[in-house]
Amino acid sequence: MEAIDFAYMWASASDAFGTIMQLERIGFLVLGVLVGLAIGLLPGIGGITGFALLVPFTYTMDPVAAFAMLLGMHAVTSTSDTIPAVMFGVPGTSASQATVLDGFQMTKKGEAGRALSAGFTASLIGGVFGALVLAVSIPVIRPFVLSIGTPELLGLTIFGIAMVSSLSGNAPLRGIVAACFGCLISMIGTDAQTGTIRWAGDVLYLWDGMPLLPVLLGMFALPELCDIAVKRAAVAEEEMKYDYTSGLVTGAKDVFRNWFLCLRCSALGAILGIIPGITGAVTDWLAYGHALRTEKGAKDTFGRGDVRGVIAPESANNAREGGGLVPTIAFGVPGGAAQAILLGAIMVHGFVPGPDMLTTNLNVTYTLIWSIALANIFGAGLCFLMSGHFAKISVMRYTLVLPAIMAVVYVGAYQGTRSWGDLYSLLFFGVVGWAMKRLRWPRPPLILGLVLGALIERYMAISVQRFGAEWLFRPVVLGFLLMGALVLMRPLFTELRHYGMRAFLPRGRFSFRASDLMYAFFLGIGGWMLYQAQAWSFGARIGPTVVATTLLIAGGVSLVFLLFSGRGHAAAEDDSHRGIYMDLASDDGGSTGYVLMRGAIFFGWFLLFLGLMALIGLIPTVPIVIVAFMRVEGREPWKLSLIYAACVTLFVYVIFDRIIHVPWPPTVLGDLVPALTVIPSI
Repeated sequence: MEAIDFAYMWASASDAFGTIMQLERIGFLVLGVLVGLAIGLLPGIGGITGFALLVPFTYTMDPVAAFAMLLGMHAVTSTSDTIPAVMFGVPGTSASQATVLDGFQMTKKGEAGRALSAGFTASLIGGVFGALVLAVSIPVIRPFVLSIGTPELLGLTIFGIAMVSSLSGNAPLRGIVAACFGCLISMIGTDAQTGTIRWAGDVLYLWDGMPLLPVLLGMFALPELCDIAVKRAAVAEEEMKYDYTSGLVTGAKDVFRNWFLCLRCSALGAILGIIPGITGAVTDWLAYGHALRTEKGAKDTFGRGDVRGVIAPESANNAREGGGLVPTIAFGVPGGAAQAILLGAIMVHGFVPGPDMLTTNLNVTYTLIWSIALANIFGAGLCFLMSGHFAKISVMRYTLVLPAIMAVVYVGAYQGTRSWGDLYSLLFFGVVGWAMKRLRWPRPPLILGLVLGALIERYMAISVQRFGAEWLFRPVVLGFLLMGALVLMRPLFTELRHYGMRAFLPRGRFSFRASDLMYAFFLGIGGWMLYQAQAWSFGARIGPTVVATTLLIAGGVSLVFLLFSGRGHAAAEDDSHRGIYMDLASDDGGSTGYVLMRGAIFFGWFLLFLGLMALIGLIPTVPIVIVAFMRVEGREPWKLSLIYAACVTLFVYVIFDRIIHVPWPPTVLGDLVPALTVIPSI
C-alpha cells in the first residue's frame, strides 16, 4: 500500500470536519449521543442493543449522517455507564466493572460528584485520544496488525488473565481458581471445533454457551443491591454534607493532576482496541491493574475510594473505541460484535474496508474519526452538567432506589438470550456472587475468565493445528508467557523474601473458616467437570482438562495452606499491607445470622418477582412488586408507592416494549386466557 502524504491527510481531515459539521449530520450525531447515554444508564443493555436499534434506520440515510449517528451512540455508551457503576455499584456495561471498585466507595464517602466528574473527564480525554490514535495510525497500521497471529493473541489473553488473577489480596491462588472457574463456564455448550455438547445435557439454553449479561449482572449487580438491602440505608450516609459544585471541579482537577496516568491508560486502551477480540471487559481490568502496579501508594488506597481507580479504566475504555475501528477500517476485521455490525452498515452504503478507505475514501474515514471525537465531547459535556443531579441519588432512601434498579436489572439480564434461562442464571450467579463478596473471594477474575476462556481455547486449537509445538517459541508469545509467569509467581517471591524456605511449610494449628466453604464449591464443580470431560474426544476435552486441572491444583494448594497456616487466615482479615483485594467489601457490620436473614429476604423478593412474571408477565409484575417492596420494607406512603410504581412501569413499558420491542416469554395467564395477551408482556 502506498504511503499517504501528510498534506493529503490534512486536506482530507479538514474536508471531513466541514462535512460532519453540517446541520443535518451533526443533528444525527447528537441523536446518537443521546441514545448512547441512555443505553449506558441501563445495566446490561450495552452498545450492541443500540446498534440493533439504530442500524435499520440508517439504510436509507446519507452515509455520513448514518455513520455519525451510529458512532455517536457507540462512543458514549462507555461514558454514561459510569453513572450506575459509581452510584449503585452496578456496572452499566461489562466495560465499567473496574470503575465500581473505587467509584462506588467514593459515593459511600459522599464524593459521588467528584467520582462522576473524574470519570467523565477521563472518558473525554480517552475518547479524543483514541480518535487521535485512529487518525494517525490508519495509514500505517495494516502491516503491524497483520503480523499478529493466533499464537500472539493466545499469549496476550493468558497474560491478561494472569495479571488480574494475581491481584487478589493475600490469597492470590483464589484469583486463579475464580479465573479457571470462569473459563470453564465459557466452555459450556457446543464446542466449535468438534461439535461436542459439553456439560449442557438436554438444556437447550446452554447449547449456545452461557451468555455474559446474566452472569455479569448476577456477579456484580445483585450482590451490591443485596448489601444495600441488608444495610437498609442509602448508598451514602444521609447526614453527609454534599458540595456538588466543588465536587465536580475537584474531579476534573484530579484528572489533570494525574494527566500522565490518564494518557498512559488511554494509550493502553487504544492499543488493546486495535487487537481483535479484546473487549471492554478486559481493557478496564488491565488498565486498573496497570495503575495499581505503577501509581505511588496505590496498593494502600485502591479499592477504598481512590480517584485514580476511576480515572484509569474510564480513560482506557473510551480510547478503546477509537482503536477498535483500526482493524475494522484498515482491512475489514472487526474487533468485536459492535464493530462487526458497524462494518455491515458501512458495506451496505457501498464502502469496502481496506485500501480504498485509506486512499480514495479517506475523507469518509476521517468523518468516522471526527464522529468519535465530537461524540465524546458532547457526551462528556452532557454527563458533566448532569452529574451533580445524579450524585443526589446516593442519599435517597434505599426503598426508593432499590425497586427501580432491580426492575431494570431483571430486564437487562433478560437481554442475554431473551429466555427464562437468563433469569435463572441471574439468580444462580447472584447467590454465588454475593457469597464470594461476603467471604472475600475476588469476582473480577471469574468474569475475565468467562470473557477470555472461549478465546483461549479457540486460539490454542488454531495455534496447535497451524504451528504444532513451535507456537510456544515465537518471540512475542514467549514474552507474554514469561510476563504472565512472573506476575503469578510474584506472591511466591514475596513469601520467600519474608519467610525463606519456611514459606513452603504449613504452620499453626488446623483452622477452618466460612470462606473455606467456597473452596468446596469450586473444587467440587471443577472435579465434576473434569470427570465429565474425559468421555469426550481429545479436541473437545483438552481445553477443559487443562483448565479444570489448574483449578484443582491451585485450589487444593491454597486450601491446604490456609487450613494449616494461622497467618493465612489472620492476614486475610486485613490485606492492606499485602496488596489490593480488587473487589468491593461488604461493610454493613451486622451479625452473621442477621446478614443471612436479610440476604434471604432480598433473594425472596427476587423469587417473588420471578414467580409473578411467570404468572402474569413482567410489566404487570413491576408495579405489584414495587408497591409491595416499598410498603413492606420501608412503610412508604401509599400515594408515593403508587406514583413511583407507575413511573417505573411506564419507563419499562416505553423503553423495552415500545422502542426495543423485547419478545416477552409466554405466561400462565396468557395461556389460560388468550384474550389477555393484548396486555404487554402477558
